[in-house]
This record gives sequence, C-alpha cells and structure tokens, in this order.
Amino acid sequence: MDKVYDLIIIGAGPAGLTAGLYAGRSRLDTLLIERGQDGGQIAITDEIENFPGGLSGPDHIESGAELVARMTAQCAHFGVERLSASVSKVELEGTIKRVHTRDKTYEAKAVIIATGALSRPIGCPGEAELTGKGVSYCATCDGAFFEELEVYVVGGGDTAVEEAMYLTKFARKVTIIHRRDELRAVQSIRERAFANDKIEFMWNSVVTALHGDGILSAMTVKDTKTGEERRVEADEDDGMFGVFVFIGYLPNSQLFSGLVDMEYDYIVTDEAMRTNVPGVYAAGDIRKTPLRQVVTACADGAIAAMQVEHDLASGVIG
Repeated sequence: MDKVYDLIIIGAGPAGLTAGLYAGRSRLDTLLIERGQDGGQIAITDEIENFPGGLSGPDHIESGAELVARMTAQCAHFGVERLSASVSKVELEGTIKRVHTRDKTYEAKAVIIATGALSRPIGCPGEAELTGKGVSYCATCDGAFFEELEVYVVGGGDTAVEEAMYLTKFARKVTIIHRRDELRAVQSIRERAFANDKIEFMWNSVVTALHGDGILSAMTVKDTKTGEERRVEADEDDGMFGVFVFIGYLPNSQLFSGLVDMEYDYIVTDEAMRTNVPGVYAAGDIRKTPLRQVVTACADGAIAAMQVEHDLASGVIG
C-alpha cells in the first residue's frame, strides 16, 4: 500500500460524521467510507426536534436530511477524505488495519466502526415478497405513494408514533398497531398522536401475515391476549393499503462478527469507545448502549475520534 491513514471511519451516520469532524479538527489523516447516503436512519426521518441546538422551532421542525447536510459540510470543511464504496472485508489485528472494498484495500493505524443499524422486519409470511409493494420501513421515502389510502404503522415507540403522524399528511387514516395496551413513546409524542384525528389505534395486536397478489391487500392480525386471529382487508374501492414497520433495528455488524467482542450482535466498547481490539473503536447505533439517539451517536463519535488522537499521540496504537 502506498499510504497509511491515521484513521479510517466506516459509516457516515451521525456517529461517523461527528468522528470525522473531530478527527479532521485534530489534524488526523482520515478517510471516511460510506456505501450509501450520509446520515443513516436520520436521513430518512421527517422531523428532528430533540437535537440540542438544532434549527427546530415553532415555525419549522428540522428534518433529518437538513441536519445531516450540515454535518456533512462540517466534516468536509476539516479536510476529511471521502470514499463512496461498500466494505467487503476488514483485517483488524496488528498495528496496521486493512479495510477492503471491491476495488482497493485501504490501510490505517486505527478504525472507527460506525455502521449503524437497519430496520427490524416483522418476520411474518408475505413481508419479503410485498416489501416495496405496500410494505415499507421509511415513511418519508414512501408516504406520498399512499395519498388518500389507509395506512397501518407497526410499533409503539418514539419513531413509530412520529412516523405515523408524518403519514397523516398523505393517508386518509393511519392506524398504529401495537402489541401492548399503551404506547412506549415519550409523553409529548403520545399526546400529539392522541390529539390527531386521523390516527387510530389497534391495541394488543401483532401482524402475523401479509397477503396480496403483487400488492398488499390484506393482513392477518393476532390479539396478544386472546390469541384470536382476524383478517384485515383493504377497502374495496382502494384495493390496497400500506404497512409501515418501525419495531426497532438490527445492528449492521455482520462484517465484524468474530473480530471484536459483541453482545446480541452489538459491539461492546468501554466508555472511551475502545473495543477489545487495540486500535479499533465503535460509535453510534452499532454499539451496545442504553440509548440510541442522534445526540448519543454524535457524542460517541466525538469520544471515539478524540480517543484515537490520544492513543496515537501517546503511542498506545500506531
């Protein structure tokens, strides 16, 4: 290899972008690799109103895309090199780490893993076949396709309820399907949902099957208390409805399986974001942490980058 970076960051969500910002400001020679769009999950989130110092206010609630755009610009301002590519393999042992893409191998003294998490599927029959044909995991991506149709949102946490409220901009009715008899979302979000005339609730219910010949037109729902199942059909005039799934995330950690310590597929770190492998750090939703929010991902990224700078300067790594 003709170059060894100080740091390679894998993933350009809030954690990765913040790590890039702090690494760039610390004059670390840094490469940031992202296979898709910057921002991860928040890039497709319609409203971000709980990020400290964000631009949300009474007249405008900032979108995830707006916040990410500013993060990306900050990262670029401090000279972080960018690469759009999928990482196919990593070699994390030894003083020099190697990150492989389809076309080239990159080397660095340290690696920050910030690959985030993916939407968790329901896991029921028909889901895979009807994804993109009525089943979605992104309200801002697909909400407009359901103008004046009925929509069901599976989940009861902050994200599910916030996305349900967003979908009321398009759908004539939004029903939240939740396995319990009360929402898990924070009080302020619950209050907004209960006050929205277009939102209804299907309590103590789970989706056990999705049906349709090329397009979603029915689903089977089971009562979690009685075990009774019933079939929900699309309105005859519509012929279809939408199901949006927001029941958590799966860590995007397969690439690192067996290379760093994990619990339930989340990477384990100490408070300085160090993994059990010297020179390897993790930040954001990929990490075992009690809270997964934009603000905590940013904090993780900042801590990880500054720890890399400290470990390089003190000779702990590199």
